[in-house]
Amino acid sequence: MNTLPSVSYRSFERLHPLNLLAQLSSRQTTGRLQVTSEATVWSIYLDRGQLTYATNLVDPFGRLERHLGSLAAHIPSLTAEVREEMRSRFEHTIRTQSTIEPDYRAICWLVDQGYLTNDDAIALIENLAKEVLAGFLEIKTGHFAPIDNAVLSQAPIFGRLELRPLVEHCQTQIRQRQNPASAVARSTPSALRLTQLSPDPSAPSANSVTDQPPNPLEPSRTKDHYTIVCIDDSPTVLQAINCFLDDQNFSVIMINDPVKALMQVVRSKPDLILLDVGMPNLDGYELCSLLRRHPSSKNIPIIMVTGHTGFIDRAKAKLVGASGYLTKPFNQADLLKTVFKHLT
Repeated sequence: MNTLPSVSYRSFERLHPLNLLAQLSSRQTTGRLQVTSEATVWSIYLDRGQLTYATNLVDPFGRLERHLGSLAAHIPSLTAEVREEMRSRFEHTIRTQSTIEPDYRAICWLVDQGYLTNDDAIALIENLAKEVLAGFLEIKTGHFAPIDNAVLSQAPIFGRLELRPLVEHCQTQIRQRQNPASAVARSTPSALRLTQLSPDPSAPSANSVTDQPPNPLEPSRTKDHYTIVCIDDSPTVLQAINCFLDDQNFSVIMINDPVKALMQVVRSKPDLILLDVGMPNLDGYELCSLLRRHPSSKNIPIIMVTGHTGFIDRAKAKLVGASGYLTKPFNQADLLKTVFKHLT
């Protein structure tokens, strides 16, 4: 029987799954991320920042059976009898914190027995991941354990999947499920579509200024479309920000090479710049200083995006001319609040 880790609900915190995946991808993390939400436990396996498997404890073998049933139309050897034998072997095996998931072991068995090829297994794992991640991205609260680096050695890896296209697919699924509400949301200004999560009073402010942000719908707003440049070496983080900013109100220019960023900023003439602090070759503070010295960008609002919240970090940002500070992890509400504050 599957067992859940013992986690007190009082220990649950606000979670931002998209930001969490972005950080793991950008850091090229290897191991198992295990997240406990109110509904289930999620296990996401990564190898150097790429996904190798994703599952949860909500009927994993029912989910596996559905996807194997779809494959069976093209794989004659994957008969109902074979699938039943697989379930009888693995469905009721004991799941522990130190072992890989029984449903993944079942896939390994199917490959070992010749019922699936390696390519079949990769296609199966990708389809399973799309279904699992679509639910994972909608988690609001939960608790995640430290990355388990040892568990991957217990089973073979059939392939590595880029997180970005998987997440994009899942976000499309989520929007489709939310229709017609999402269709209404697309025609509504971004300021009215902030996430409904209440701000955490214990979390540091995203900005050093304490006054309330102006309402972007007030007459003082002189534009209804803005160009935002986002500079970050992580494609996953860039895509997350791009998804958070409604394309009816924003054009997002994503730049992942800080060395080339200055000339791209000069050419694009953005209304605001989101600048990651921790980048190779040229960090955010150095790049901010260069942008402030260039006549074309010296007056553009520059928001430093970082996981560091210390006084020294904020002081460094102020010294190089940053306009504000956005702390990771952030949700759509945090991002839009900061962006509109510095655009108006």
